[in-house]
Amino acid sequence: MAPHAVIIGSGFGGLAAAVRLGARGWRVTVVEKLDAPGGRATVFRQDGFTFDAGPTIITAPYLLEELWTLCGRRMADDITLKRMDPFYEIRFDDGTVFSAFDDLGRMEAEVARIAPSQVEGFRRCIADSEKIYQVAFEKLADQPFHSFAQMLREAPDMLRLGGMRSVFSKISDYFTDPKLRVAFSFHPLLIGGNPLTTTAYYCLIQHLERLHGVHYAMGGTGALVTGLVDLAEGQGATFRYDAEVAEITVADGRASGVRLASGEHIPADIVVSNADPAWTYSRLLNTRKRRRWTDAKLARAKYSMSLFVWYFGTSRRFEDVYHHAMVLGPRYEGLLRDIFSRQHLPDDMSLYLHRPSASDPSVAPPGCDAFYVLSPVPNLGSGTDWAAQGEIYRAQVQQRLEDTIMPGLGESIITSRIMTPQDFRDRLLSYQGAAFAMQPQLFQSAWFRPHNRSEELEGLYLVGAGTHPGAGVPGVISSARILDKLVPHGDAWPARA
Repeated sequence: MAPHAVIIGSGFGGLAAAVRLGARGWRVTVVEKLDAPGGRATVFRQDGFTFDAGPTIITAPYLLEELWTLCGRRMADDITLKRMDPFYEIRFDDGTVFSAFDDLGRMEAEVARIAPSQVEGFRRCIADSEKIYQVAFEKLADQPFHSFAQMLREAPDMLRLGGMRSVFSKISDYFTDPKLRVAFSFHPLLIGGNPLTTTAYYCLIQHLERLHGVHYAMGGTGALVTGLVDLAEGQGATFRYDAEVAEITVADGRASGVRLASGEHIPADIVVSNADPAWTYSRLLNTRKRRRWTDAKLARAKYSMSLFVWYFGTSRRFEDVYHHAMVLGPRYEGLLRDIFSRQHLPDDMSLYLHRPSASDPSVAPPGCDAFYVLSPVPNLGSGTDWAAQGEIYRAQVQQRLEDTIMPGLGESIITSRIMTPQDFRDRLLSYQGAAFAMQPQLFQSAWFRPHNRSEELEGLYLVGAGTHPGAGVPGVISSARILDKLVPHGDAWPARA
């Protein structure tokens, strides 16, 4: 009989792991706490609207296409990706709008429109972004970092490419204009990082976007989740929903399966956790003595901000609102310090507004629009009582949208729901309600991050945002790619006695 892998969680990391292990001869069981697959990428459906709960941007579709290829299929037969042009629009507090394109000529024109003297800085920025991408993503993103010696081997490149500096610091070398500094440094927020402290390696996102494009999956990101579940089930994988894991069981010094909250034990040859590593170690291995990821070390780590997300549908269409729009507030550095360092919920805000119905009529009833608006907020370390604060903050978000790009919004809302940091902790089991696990700071990256092959228990592997290489859809899919280097083919696994 083929060896058995149990995967905890069905986010993109867990789904990609299920496909890869199934393609390599493993029997796979995926256990999911929620009542549907996707984890952070689950889908909410209400009142005729479809809302992607989490990721909305696909930036490296070849990583997804590779999963279909492993199963002898074509992604294009199941999924339609629409390339965004422009990628997104950024609205500054004074009303200035900056659009991001993959075409360098159009981007130079946008830069020149904001600050004509900064075009040469833009060219240097793009050239350096490509160099960082070639090392940090192409070379290292799918490599396991289990040896400190390997980390030292990569140190010269890290230093040469500015890894000891922050994204904002490096971007400030290219631009003196404050708007351009924001437009080219905000990207770490998409993966839970503070641009003021995230390693400059993440300047690679500039090149990643231009090389592979920014895409939307027709039907929503949930269509990708459905497609990946279909791939895994086509290889024989079993999915168990409403099946929360209470414990990773251990026998003879190695992972032997999982025990569900119901008490049921599911035996396995290996366990792959797509859960937050801090949750995995502090809750699912809480009876086992840990060498590295102790409760004290987990408590000292720096966690990402959280998110306040408002999903809403309107009875009319807002044709002037682009598919992806950033609505920025009056502050940048101060706002980031409030959220990440001071752990203070500020009065002002910067927002990401997603209007999928601009491209996809299937997500809203005729004549209506579907939206989600996301505001970065402190994680639960702030002590904010979101049960009391949630509706107050939602009203503030609504007012901000009405005052900027959506006048008359309030009178057209016909469906609404919110997600707060409390939901990230209680529903998604995220440590401190952080939306993206540990921050991608230099000393929480690569070897310093929880390893893909657990340091604490033989037979336990980690995928997802909290392990190497980090958050974002390309990162979590790459984390599952690493399993190919760590887990033998099913045929090579030792037969059971």
